Amino acid sequence: MIQNYLDYWSKMTVFNATATRRQYWTAYIINAFVIWLYALLTHQSQYYMSGHYQIATDANSIIFGLILMLVWLANFTIRARRLHDSNHSNWWLIISIIPVIGVVWLFILLLMPTVDNQRWPLNQSQVQ
Repeated sequence: MIQNYLDYWSKMTVFNATATRRQYWTAYIINAFVIWLYALLTHQSQYYMSGHYQIATDANSIIFGLILMLVWLANFTIRARRLHDSNHSNWWLIISIIPVIGVVWLFILLLMPTVDNQRWPLNQSQVQ
């Protein structure tokens, strides 16, 4: 599990590989917990609770924004690798712009089992 999470960060810019369901969901759940905990401890969650979204320029808000951008990039690439593992192109990520149906469809694609394929033969842990 720890190795999957380390691969998630070290392969943050790798698109031409695959990621198993375990590799994807381990990183997703750990990131969700870490971001929630950081937001709670630094009071960044107050903007979500009150419904008042304002741009704050204190150090915690800037760091939180940078963390969210890095996690977004890493999640984008691991979603592409997860789609490769089920033998789909990473262009399927665009379907998520359709309000409800697109997000559900992408979720189902991310749950699909591994397919033996030839287009992306390497797993993310095998890429140097």
